[in-house]
Amino acid sequence: QVQLVESGGGLVQAGGSLRLSCAASGCTFSGYAMGWFRQNPGKDREFVAINTKSDGLTYYSESVKGRFTVSRDNAKNVMYLQMDSLKPEDTAVYYCAARRLEFWSGKLSPLEFDNWGQGTWVRISS
Repeated sequence: QVQLVESGGGLVQAGGSLRLSCAASGCTFSGYAMGWFRQNPGKDREFVAINTKSDGLTYYSESVKGRFTVSRDNAKNVMYLQMDSLKPEDTAVYYCAARRLEFWSGKLSPLEFDNWGQGTWVRISS
């Protein structure tokens, strides 16, 4: 059973940076598409970034492109989300998700992912 644990959330001022981590267990990490999504209360969960391998091939939402960077260490089974130039609108619960590559259709949707972490809050003050 795949288990995902996010960490690194917190409160920062606008313009600041945070790095989120997602530690995975129970899976062969390199065989999974790994994603970051975020959600605010009462709103739909939205795509932030999806990475399919450690040497590239990362998709970003337009709202975070150029500010957020995904990296992953397949040897340690950890994925990171480096968030720079943070804005108040980045405030949300951030979730890590995983889907076996052979079952991922390529759609940048949370509906494509079947393994989720518990989430970590990121709050950006103006």
